[in-house]
Amino acid sequence: MPRFVLLKHAFPDDCPRATHWDLMLESDCTLRTWALEDEPSTGVETSAMRLADHRLAYLDYEGEVSGGRGTVTRVDQGSFAVIQEDAGSLQVALYGERLLGTVTLTRRKFDQWRLVFAAGRAADSPAF
Repeated sequence: MPRFVLLKHAFPDDCPRATHWDLMLESDCTLRTWALEDEPSTGVETSAMRLADHRLAYLDYEGEVSGGRGTVTRVDQGSFAVIQEDAGSLQVALYGERLLGTVTLTRRKFDQWRLVFAAGRAADSPAF
């Protein structure tokens, strides 16, 4: 199964960007990445921005980000399965240590998305 990671990305105090969470989904040789305004929480809708794909190294990386762009800390990791995907939406089942449930990402505009997390083990989830 492909892997996912959720990173907390904290910027330096003098940076205009706010702390956010990066949801990264393994896809071939890269990580499809969304910057989330809030940490995923059951039933809470949060804004997500689609970022450029990241390197697979971020699946295992914690620490400083190059260019003075702050630090990343792993919040959760695990595997995932795509439930449904089309041009305007993506739904995945997450099998993480903290995030066990379904994430639904719905496109609003070009790179602006909405994310909703629903906790709960899917009937066809793998046993860990």
